Amino acid sequence: MLLLLTAVFGQLLPIADPNEQSLDNGLLPPFFLEGGSSSHLFGTDLLGRDLFSRLVHGTRMTVLIAVSAVFLGAVFGSLLGVIAGFKGGKIDSIISRITEAQLALPFILLAISMIVSRGQSLSTLVIVLAVVGWAQYVRIIRAETLSIKERGFVTGLRVGGISDTRIIFFHIVPNVFGTILSLATLEIGTMILAESALSFLGLGIPAPSVSWGADLASGKDFIDMAWWLVTFPGIAIVVTVLYVNAAGDALRTHFDLRKRMF
Repeated sequence: MLLLLTAVFGQLLPIADPNEQSLDNGLLPPFFLEGGSSSHLFGTDLLGRDLFSRLVHGTRMTVLIAVSAVFLGAVFGSLLGVIAGFKGGKIDSIISRITEAQLALPFILLAISMIVSRGQSLSTLVIVLAVVGWAQYVRIIRAETLSIKERGFVTGLRVGGISDTRIIFFHIVPNVFGTILSLATLEIGTMILAESALSFLGLGIPAPSVSWGADLASGKDFIDMAWWLVTFPGIAIVVTVLYVNAAGDALRTHFDLRKRMF
């Protein structure tokens, strides 16, 4: 909740502009160290930009990238997974082979090729992460669909003349929605780590946009003299990913009846 509130309302807080430069205040330490200032709680970077402000404003961009990529990947991958599991036969084989080919491609190589061809931008980064993530949904949702379609109510719907499209969208999808939701929650943490990795390699969103991964990348060259430049963004990434994964595990337990029995 703190993460979501910060992402939505963080820019309304009375804090400094994250891109406001003050070379006289460059590389100030956090307030609790000698030389620190209460006006710069987490210190400043080389250009004198307030690190606390950049973390708060970067929350929105980081969450936006992760949620957008997860949403696109979940919709596309889950739909393919349901179709593959429900239809079977050649359609299942084609979708499964495409999914296996996607999973076999190295993440970094795929990301570099797409970003170089399209150029660095927010939309490109979201598309890259969505392309990387959709295959996970296909495998898991396909397996769930294979189990559900053998149940009596699906057989009854088919005997009753209900179309496959209606069965998929009004009966199969609602039954796998819990799995999609729990998997998507877990994937948010994965997307945050992936965005940080790409930013660390210089393939993230271009300046002046602010994200935790971008701050981590820009601070790596000064880690020996200003450890706070990478420590605070790193802590934000680690804590967020841990809690998002915990939420995903809780959702998976809630929607998995077999797991709730033990």
